[in-house]
Amino acid sequence: MHYKQTHIYVGMDLHKAQHTAVIINCWNERLGEIQIVNKPSAFDDLMKFVMKHTPKGLTPVYGLEDTGGNGRSVAVHLVENKQIVKEVNSALSYNERMSNATTQKSDSWDAFCIAKVLLARLDELPDANPQDIYWTLGQVVARRNSIVKHAAMLKNQLHQQLSYHYPSYKKFFCDIDGKAALAFWEKYPAPHHLSSVGTEELAEYLRKASHNTCSTRKAEEILEVVRQDGATERKLQEHRDFLVVSMVHDMRRSRELIKQVEEELRKVLAKTDYKLDSMDGINIVTAAELVAEIGDVRRFSNADKLARFAGIAPIRFSSGGKGKDQASGQGNRVLNSIFHNLAVQQIQVAKGKNKTQRNPLMYEFYQRKLAEGKTKKQALICIMRRLVNIIYSMMKNKTEYRAASPLTELKAG
Repeated sequence: MHYKQTHIYVGMDLHKAQHTAVIINCWNERLGEIQIVNKPSAFDDLMKFVMKHTPKGLTPVYGLEDTGGNGRSVAVHLVENKQIVKEVNSALSYNERMSNATTQKSDSWDAFCIAKVLLARLDELPDANPQDIYWTLGQVVARRNSIVKHAAMLKNQLHQQLSYHYPSYKKFFCDIDGKAALAFWEKYPAPHHLSSVGTEELAEYLRKASHNTCSTRKAEEILEVVRQDGATERKLQEHRDFLVVSMVHDMRRSRELIKQVEEELRKVLAKTDYKLDSMDGINIVTAAELVAEIGDVRRFSNADKLARFAGIAPIRFSSGGKGKDQASGQGNRVLNSIFHNLAVQQIQVAKGKNKTQRNPLMYEFYQRKLAEGKTKKQALICIMRRLVNIIYSMMKNKTEYRAASPLTELKAG
């Protein structure tokens, strides 16, 4: 008997309010279907229903798309009850849906497609391992990303408001959200607030706000630019001034929140005992993102499987004996993006006369791939693949980053 005949396959389409599960056998025959409410008390009903449709001697395998979001609770419940649970990449189930002559879209059909992917790729799919530490880390990372996005939106809004009040505001400060700049916008949200302010008074205020980095000359330049711009005060000006001041307060608060969240990231990450931030280019945020997306690295038996999970391993496209390897475009796209950004940093060269390379070994490896005839994109993917090996080893052995010698790098390449 083939080992796939020893299982039945449960595909689950997960939603915030309810889940749909479809059971199939190794011949893609439907054995049953159930809808359950997304709450722990209903998960036992799911397991009982599955066991009822499981022939004697067979073992159920569950396939879930979202084990970190809507499906986390059911994934935790199943794993704690010693069930086999696999993560199914959404790109795979999407391709399965689109591979049919007549495409459909319903919870039942989606669950059926997930079950078919589970059957076809049983050996390739990673085990679901929804441990609290990785889930919590992912939640904290998501919170930070949300605040950063909000801060970026605030900065754009501040640019818009300042363009109404100070037509030449970009000449005032290098960054409109620097300490001195925010202090200036808060006290002088529009030019009319400067009408009775002298050079020395403004200079003293800026020196205090910037810790003596702003000079009297800066105050003179600002007042001169304001004079050249002319009057911009309009009716209901006080309400628009309020907008600027409130944005400044919100931006400061966002920065405080980001610092607090990053401190929480350090605390949670320390519990994993990973030392990813020992590698140049990986700060505490990048390290947290990597760990949150990879989870327990032990669910990947080797670096090749992690590379496939991240969509970095190439796929062979050929016909008639001719073809070439191309990027898959599948896998965990968030993780793929993290590795891409990290790879770009590794081959960076400083501007100026010195042109210092951030990571000489990686840069040399990148140049060697270009010399072999690879495009810049292909060479960068080679760097990403090398980084997968490094990150996998660091996480598996919980070691710090150790740069290899040039000879070792040449042999490895």
